[in-house]
Amino acid sequence: MTKGITKRDNSCSDPRLLAERALPQDGEERNDRQRKTMRIRSVTVNLSESPLGWLHARGYLSDRQFDAGEKLRFDWERAHLAPRITMRWDAAPVTQGKRIAPAALNETEKQFAAKQRFTDAIDHLGSDLSDIAWRIICGGEGVPVAEKNLGWPARSGKLVLKIALDRLADFYRLPG
Repeated sequence: MTKGITKRDNSCSDPRLLAERALPQDGEERNDRQRKTMRIRSVTVNLSESPLGWLHARGYLSDRQFDAGEKLRFDWERAHLAPRITMRWDAAPVTQGKRIAPAALNETEKQFAAKQRFTDAIDHLGSDLSDIAWRIICGGEGVPVAEKNLGWPARSGKLVLKIALDRLADFYRLPG
């Protein structure tokens, strides 16, 4: 040991090793057709971190309104409409000379369908409601910040957001 440096009595002295190890409950190993072992990891998401989840957790939104907002956010994320911070490094698909019919929609078709659903939902909201819905649901702004950015009076955003979410629930044909 070097003079002045004491070794701590930890099972792992390098903190990076803790982050690089997979937790036992995070996933299972599975073999795909190319005999590559893939690791499936689960992610815990705190829904109350989103402005919509915060409002729902405190009883300001009904389950139907919350589900409608989550559907719009899902379409936003599936369509990859948020700005990217890096380029995609995905490899081009290789068929190895075999023609196989696609099982369902490929990723590009899923992205296009989500973009179309998102655009249709925003058009269904109209220009009056789409701005507050986009800012809070997709942009992640809090209600007071969205009100200020839109130049609205204080405490008016929740009411307008609830109207927008009801209209979204009708668009997505959610029961209620």
